[in-house]
Amino acid sequence: MKLHSWLFVPADSEKKLAKLSTISADVFILDLEDSVTTDNKTLARKLACGFIRNSEIEPEKLWVRINPLTSRHFENDLEAVMPAGPGGIVLPKSRSPEDVLALVSRLEAFEAGHGLVAGSTRILALVTETPQALFTLGGYSDCGPRLAGLTWGAEDLGSAIGSSMWRDGNGEWTPPFQLVRNLCLFAAHAAGVAAVDTIQADFGDVAGLTEECEEARRDGFNGKLAIHPAQVRVINKAFQPSEAEIEQARKVVALFEANPGAGVLELDGVMLDKPHLKAARRILGL
Repeated sequence: MKLHSWLFVPADSEKKLAKLSTISADVFILDLEDSVTTDNKTLARKLACGFIRNSEIEPEKLWVRINPLTSRHFENDLEAVMPAGPGGIVLPKSRSPEDVLALVSRLEAFEAGHGLVAGSTRILALVTETPQALFTLGGYSDCGPRLAGLTWGAEDLGSAIGSSMWRDGNGEWTPPFQLVRNLCLFAAHAAGVAAVDTIQADFGDVAGLTEECEEARRDGFNGKLAIHPAQVRVINKAFQPSEAEIEQARKVVALFEANPGAGVLELDGVMLDKPHLKAARRILGL
């Protein structure tokens, strides 16, 4: 299953939910957290559960962003949506791997209680939304096979530290948030899970989104969060290798397969070693 485009959808909007079958996102995140007011939480839970059960979209593509582990809404969110068997849970404001493990424990209980396949509910964790979370990023490799990916965000963290802005006048991340982005990238790869880049809030800036996606794939991210359907096509295209990249990757893989005992090989005047082979296989995997 591809995990390139992750589209947030407010779960309290029947109108927006009804349009999802026309959108080619890899994952739809039915949101119970930031985009839903406290007064609408109950409605959002009901609509999310019904949509997962009745939609023609495959359940494994329908994930739910619940409220944080520390929130009074956390348990109610899980009780409402787990009977429907969502493909995954997005955990916001994860303070440490222990928060993910606590969620794992609850998912095990809900799966057993509702006759769901054990381990079928995956997890995407938002791991940079609190300052203390940055000092625990190296431990997510211990969270087990449910963990599908790590992603990051600037807004909550910026608010927590009193930052007046997180992008400069050119739209680039300021140094503190460049650091946060990079730490998330390395933490995800250390854990062997997908690294998912954060949102581009200006959904009308197609050129800016395209540039961000290209930079993200260049740097090693596997996908990107989206907040508007129009962003999905841009993300999918950017994370799909070009025909030239695919052809070059095939040549690299074929060369090493034809010379299994070689550590270093030459192709078109360029010396290649095992990291080049690994990179080529990753491109083909995309």
